[in-house]
Amino acid sequence: MVYLPVFAYWLWCGLRAQAIFYLSAVNPGFAYGGIIGTSKKAILDKLPPGLVPKTLLFKAHDPLAKVLAGMKPAGLVFPVVVKPDIGERGFKVELIRSAAELQHYLTGVKGLLLMQEYLDLPMEAGVFYYRMPGAVSGTVSSVVLKGLLTVTGNGQDSIARLMARNGRARLQIKRLNAKAGVDLARVPAPGETVLLEPIGNHVRGTRFIDGNYLITPQLTATFDRISKQVDGFYYGRYDVRCQDAAALCRGDIKIMELNGAASEPAHIYAPGFPLVKGYQVLLHHWRVLYAISRQNHRRGVPYMSFATGLQALRKSRFGKQVSARPKYPTGR
Repeated sequence: MVYLPVFAYWLWCGLRAQAIFYLSAVNPGFAYGGIIGTSKKAILDKLPPGLVPKTLLFKAHDPLAKVLAGMKPAGLVFPVVVKPDIGERGFKVELIRSAAELQHYLTGVKGLLLMQEYLDLPMEAGVFYYRMPGAVSGTVSSVVLKGLLTVTGNGQDSIARLMARNGRARLQIKRLNAKAGVDLARVPAPGETVLLEPIGNHVRGTRFIDGNYLITPQLTATFDRISKQVDGFYYGRYDVRCQDAAALCRGDIKIMELNGAASEPAHIYAPGFPLVKGYQVLLHHWRVLYAISRQNHRRGVPYMSFATGLQALRKSRFGKQVSARPKYPTGR
């Protein structure tokens, strides 16, 4: 419901561009701009290697022994994070602590999967960046910090009771109670912080925090430097982990994902963020998306056709990777 005005603006821009999937031209280096059905691994491979966590791509139907054998040359040991190579909003993203947990996970998924090293770093953030084609520098327009779901023990109440008193945590009780290895009956010690969900996603109970106060010339210069190394990238959000704000500003980070046209400035989901201001932020970014797409189109980047867009939607619905497009001028 909140997105209805945004969809209306998208249709208006589509009429102006004479292509409803005009936004596919925003990132020529990504399959269809990163709007739909995009391989996470294909995008990670474009990033500077030192900024990417150790990663393994494998098939869900691969024998467990084959997956375990592939972990060693990739430098991976448990715990690891496993997720679909094509997916969004935290779907099927899990922290896997053992071979037994991995075997259980593989029984409920299909398609290509990514395994990444678990980054036990205290700060998780989403940094939105865009740059006009040909421009010397870009803009960091949004920083969201992620407060992972936790409860603090008092020495008397179980984790379940502590969760029940927390408006955000209580929504996760049923899900976590059914999750293997989670003991909600345990009584934490006084002052003990219990991490309930290590995956930083809104649907997992993560609290989004407006981190725009961290936007500085240094942060912008850092993400300019990183982004200019990513062929054909102009618009999207980096999901990163790091030690602290200083590490984020200087680029001492690990990039878990880089999302393209389908991403959004997530700081607007911070509790208490005004709805009207949120619309202003969203529409501003859609105007930028339109402007970059139009400029890339003038430089020779084609728009996704309506028929191809519908086909991509159907493939994405079933977790199938959209085939990569041919190389087009990036205008770097």
